[in-house]
Amino acid sequence: MISRTIPSTGETIPVIGMGTYSTFDTNNKTAIDSLANVLNIFYQGGGRLLDSSPMYGNAERMVGMLTGKAPFANELFYATKVWTRGLEHGIRQMEHSMELMGRKVIDLMQIHNLTDWKTHLPVLREWKEAGKIRYLGITHYTSGSYDDLEKVMRTEPIDFVQFNYSMLERDAEDQLLSVAAELGVATLINRPFGQGRLFAHLKNEPLPGWAADLGIESWGAFLLKYIIGHPAVTCVIPASSNAKHMADNMKAGEGTLPDERARKKMLDFVWAL
Repeated sequence: MISRTIPSTGETIPVIGMGTYSTFDTNNKTAIDSLANVLNIFYQGGGRLLDSSPMYGNAERMVGMLTGKAPFANELFYATKVWTRGLEHGIRQMEHSMELMGRKVIDLMQIHNLTDWKTHLPVLREWKEAGKIRYLGITHYTSGSYDDLEKVMRTEPIDFVQFNYSMLERDAEDQLLSVAAELGVATLINRPFGQGRLFAHLKNEPLPGWAADLGIESWGAFLLKYIIGHPAVTCVIPASSNAKHMADNMKAGEGTLPDERARKKMLDFVWAL
């Protein structure tokens, strides 16, 4: 698995992570057994970063339950978020998230969708200094919030910024990715498949023959390779509860990455269909 550097420390992290929105929000035993298999495939494929949030229903609890049974639990990189207003509410929510995920230290705590960020950011700094978290960050999922994310990035020292980026939503190429590279901020990419719309566009189409030159065997790997081919992308976090899809996702982080010419060819091919 290819790794990228977290600029604020020099620590490296695999380029393919895993989101937990919707997929980990379950209490169904069959679904939980399936997720345990998906998590094992993720780890065996070289993945390490798991991203969750209190917004995702039962996801944090599932992360804690499934990783707590895994022999590799302490090798994973745990990311979650604070998603509430008010100082005390934020502190209680973050402490509860740590309990649910079964972690005494969270690797990355993010302010979800910039909710009350001026209140929460000083607390995250204190927690980082105290060793309760290792990194702090901010997030959003729409291009309409890029200006707000950039303002925080330019005025506050942060380690990570998370935002949407895919072949369908490419505004990040013109703004946040270059800003993150300039400021030395690690990037987490959400909605890499355009909330499934890209798969709907491609489901009946065969891969181009030249995709094999990049080690691509599935549309999932094709779409992810395009994203991680951008040098300012640190890690992309697709979510899946399907074992085969997760295996496809992990293969995107192996082998050759497309250069700018190849990325343009990939983009042109998809939108010519």
